[in-house]
Amino acid sequence: MRSAVARRTALAASAAALALLATACGGDDKADKGGSGEDKGGAAASSAPAAKALTAAELEKAALTQADVKSGKVTEKVSGAEAAAQDKVKADDAACAPIAYVQNGSYVGKPSATVLRKWTGEPKKPAAGASDEEKFLAGMDASSVMVTLASYENGGAEQAMKDLSAAAEKCAGGFSITVAGEKTKVLKVATTDAPKGGDEALAMTVTIQADEGIEASSKGVVVRKGATLAYFPAFNLAAAATGKDFDFPTEIVDAQLTKLG
Repeated sequence: MRSAVARRTALAASAAALALLATACGGDDKADKGGSGEDKGGAAASSAPAAKALTAAELEKAALTQADVKSGKVTEKVSGAEAAAQDKVKADDAACAPIAYVQNGSYVGKPSATVLRKWTGEPKKPAAGASDEEKFLAGMDASSVMVTLASYENGGAEQAMKDLSAAAEKCAGGFSITVAGEKTKVLKVATTDAPKGGDEALAMTVTIQADEGIEASSKGVVVRKGATLAYFPAFNLAAAATGKDFDFPTEIVDAQLTKLG
C-alpha cells in the first residue's frame, strides 16, 4: 500500500512541478482580504506617478533572509532547476502566458533587475497512531514558496499586473503549459482574496490535471509596490499527491512586503 502512495505522490509531484504549481497563492480565502483594490484578486489601478526602479543591489538588500522569517528555511542561492527561465515556459494561448510564468517561478514582462529566494516550511508531524501511509504523506506536507522580486522601468510593473489580471480572467477555464517539452493541462484558474500591503495585488489558485485522475492545486500571489513586483508561487507536495487543499503561508508575503518597505 505504501508503494502505491509513494508512486501516486511521485506522479502528482512530477506533473505539478512542471507547472510549478504553487499557484497559488496567497490565494485562498485564508489570505488577508483587501489588497489595495478589488478584494477578489483584482489588481487595483494607481494614479500615483511612476516609481523609480530598484537596482539589482537594492533588490538584493530588500530580499528575504533567514532572519526575516519565524519558521521554515530561506534559501538565498536557488538553482536554475527550481525556477524555469521565462523562455522555457510556453502556454498554448499566449494570453495565458503570464500565469504560466508565475506558476513556474518566473516573472511577467521584462524587468530591469530580479532577485530570487526560496522558502520551505517545516513538514507536519503525523498524528499519534498514524498509518505508514499517513506518516509518509506527513513527511511531504511542507509548503514551499519561490519569492521573486522584480523591478521595472517605464511603467512595466503596472503593465505586468494588467497582463496578469487579464490572463486570470481570460484563462479561468483552463489552458496548457509546456515546460522543457513536457505538457501540463491547467483545468482552471480562480482568483481569490488578495493580500494587503501593496499598491496592487492579485491572488489565484491554479488547478492542474496530474496523473491518474488527480487534480492538484497550486497557489500564487503577486503584489506591486511602486515599480517592484513581488511574486509568491507556492506548492505543497502532499497536497499535490492527494488533491487536497493546503494553507498558503501568508506570513512569507507579510515578511517580504515589510522588508520591501
